[in-house]
Amino acid sequence: MDRFMQAAIAEAEQGYAEGGIPIGSVIVHNGAIIGRGHNRRVQKGSAILHGEMDALENAGRQPAAVYRESVLYTTLSPCPMCSGAILLYGIPKVIIGENRTFMGEEELLRSRGVEVQVLQDSRCIALMERFIAEKPELWNEDIGV
Repeated sequence: MDRFMQAAIAEAEQGYAEGGIPIGSVIVHNGAIIGRGHNRRVQKGSAILHGEMDALENAGRQPAAVYRESVLYTTLSPCPMCSGAILLYGIPKVIIGENRTFMGEEELLRSRGVEVQVLQDSRCIALMERFIAEKPELWNEDIGV
């Protein structure tokens, strides 16, 4: 298993342990994690802190060139909001843990030249399936249903 996806999964597990939604993300530039995060909508009472947004926030303000040379790892297919941030900052590659429990805007990303790789990682799938079974109303809130 790729160490960066492993780091994203660790973030997702931390979010789950905190009572939140188990989605994690890391941003990698030149072989190093520059930002990591997990969905903290519940923990922070936030409307926007999905895993990818939290990782971007934790990466801090970066020059555009850094984003254009980065890879974003996320345990779940990115929603429209997170996909918009990926496009806005010109992140060229996204590696997704799984898209079986939720299909995000992968086609939009691809149509705009982003390389998208989906792993269908069994740990990512199991974590989301467990969470959705335990807290379906919280999951539906997170995806805007």
